[in-house]
Amino acid sequence: METTKIAIFKGNKIRRTLFNNEWWFSVVDVCEALTDSVDAGAYWRKLKQRLKEEGSEVVTFCHGLKLEASDGKKYETDCSNTEGIFRIIQSIPSPKAEPFKRWLAKVGYERVQEIENPELATKRTRTLYKLKGYPDDWIEKRMRGIAIREELTDEWQKRGAGEKKDYEILTSEISKATFGVTPSQYKKLKKLKRENLRDHMDDLELIFTMLGERATTEIHRTEDSLGVPKLKVDAKAGGNIAGNARKELEKKLGRSIVTKQNYLKKSKRIKRLKNK
Repeated sequence: METTKIAIFKGNKIRRTLFNNEWWFSVVDVCEALTDSVDAGAYWRKLKQRLKEEGSEVVTFCHGLKLEASDGKKYETDCSNTEGIFRIIQSIPSPKAEPFKRWLAKVGYERVQEIENPELATKRTRTLYKLKGYPDDWIEKRMRGIAIREELTDEWQKRGAGEKKDYEILTSEISKATFGVTPSQYKKLKKLKRENLRDHMDDLELIFTMLGERATTEIHRTEDSLGVPKLKVDAKAGGNIAGNARKELEKKLGRSIVTKQNYLKKSKRIKRLKNK
C-alpha cells in the first residue's frame, strides 16, 4: 500500500512513499528543489530524454508510483529510491547538489534504522505529534490506533488484499458501518484536503475507529477469511459492531460523535503563539 509522505529540504516539499520497504522520492520534486525551475515537470522530461539518448541507465532506476498532488488526487509519478536519486543528481548542475545528497543520505538512513528498530519510528511519530501541540492522552490513542491499523493491514495482505484499491474499499466499508460516512465524505465534513483524517479526529472518533478495525481483525482470524469479497463482508461486520456502540452512546449523549471539528485552527493558533 502506497502512502504519500512529505519531506522538507530547504523549504521545498519532496514527496516520498514507502515501496519495497524503502523510501522512493518524486524525481520532479527533486528537480524543482535543485533547479528552482518554474516547470520542473518539463525540466525532468527533457533531462530524461537526454539521458536516454546518451544511453544512461539512470532512467531505469525510476518507477511509476502514485503520489498525491496539490489537488488531493493521486497520479502516477516518476519516483526513484535513494540510489537512483543520487545518480540523477549527478546529471543536474546545481549548487544545492551536495547539501541535498547529505539530506537524502540522512532521510534514507533513518528509514533503515526504523526497519531494524521499529521503536525508533514510533518515537519519531510521537515527537512530531508533540511538536504539533497534540496533548499526551490524544497521542497515546493515536499511536494505539496506528498499531491496530497496521495489524489489520497485515491481515489484509496475508489474506488476499494486495492492491491499494482493495485497502481503500475495505477501509471504506469499516468507516461507513462505523460512522455512516466514507473516509472521503468524512474529510469533506471536516474541510480537510491533503491532511490525514485521523490526525483530525477527537478522542471518541479515534476510539470508535480503533474498535471497528480491531473487531474486523478478530473476525478475519476467527473465520480464517480469504479473498477480498469475504474480507469486505468482515469489514462491514466489524464496522457494524463499532457503529452500534456509537449509536448507543449518541443516544445517551444526545449528540453526534461524528464532528466537523478539525485540528487546523488549533494548529495555526499554536504556531502563532510560538512565533511571538
